[in-house]
Parts: sequence; C-alpha cells; structure tokens
Amino acid sequence: MNSTTVISTVDNITLITLQGFPANVGAMSRIFDEIAKCGINIDMISMAPTHGAYTGMSFTISDNDLIDILSFVNAVKKETDIKVIVSSVNHKISIYDKAMKNTPGIAAKVFNAISNTDADIRLITTSEVEISLLVTEADFDTVYQAITAAMS
Repeated sequence: MNSTTVISTVDNITLITLQGFPANVGAMSRIFDEIAKCGINIDMISMAPTHGAYTGMSFTISDNDLIDILSFVNAVKKETDIKVIVSSVNHKISIYDKAMKNTPGIAAKVFNAISNTDADIRLITTSEVEISLLVTEADFDTVYQAITAAMS
C-alpha cells in the first residue's frame, strides 16, 4: 500500500433507498431536515440520474439509528408514492489518498480488485481523494482483502 493510502472501515451501516423520489432539491432538503429532527446522522448520499420528475436517492445511517428511522420511513411510505428499501448490517470500506486527485488509475485499481470477488456492492460514493464502497456483511472480508492486496 502506498504510504499515503489509508483504508478504513465502518460496520453496522443501514442503507435507505428512496425510489420514485421527486427530483428537486426542495424535496431532498425536507427529507434530510426530518431525519435531522430525529437526531440521526447521515453519512453516504447518492442520487441516481433523474427520469423526468423523479429520481432514486440512497443514503446511509448507523444501524444504531434503525429503530429511530423506521417510523419516519413508514410515514414516507404511507404519505407518498415513494418506494422505500431498507437494508441493514452493511459495511463501508473507504480508500483515502490525497494523491488520488492527480493520479489516474486508482479507481481502476480498486474496481479491478473487487471485480473478481462477485461481491454485492450496494453503494459507491467518491470525492477527489476518496472512494467509499458499501458492501454486505457477507462480502465484507472478501472485498476488504481484495482492496488491501491491490493497494499494497
């Protein structure tokens, strides 16, 4: 692993996916405001490309907040046509390297490594210096080992 590359993990992550979500920032703001009122911290956020007036949006929370968000999720299901999918007991693997910003091929290296694992990658978020993957509990060890080996 490059001396500046850091691979970190977080376990017990719940993925919430909202399908058929209004594709506007106001709707997103209202959802995140309501979740904040519940005292729940959001980590990863990913929005799918829009299809007309709708999109899909996913975000993660700690499994410790699962019970607290269920009443909110149930209200969303009852009051809207949004389909809500909840998946708990996931793991986040993050690869951080400040050199990533100016070094082509790091994403290729990561995805080549995990392509041979046949893992269920639930969510991917990136920044200029980090790639974060949400994986299932069942696939965590395999994906983590593949990434660690590839980054050595």
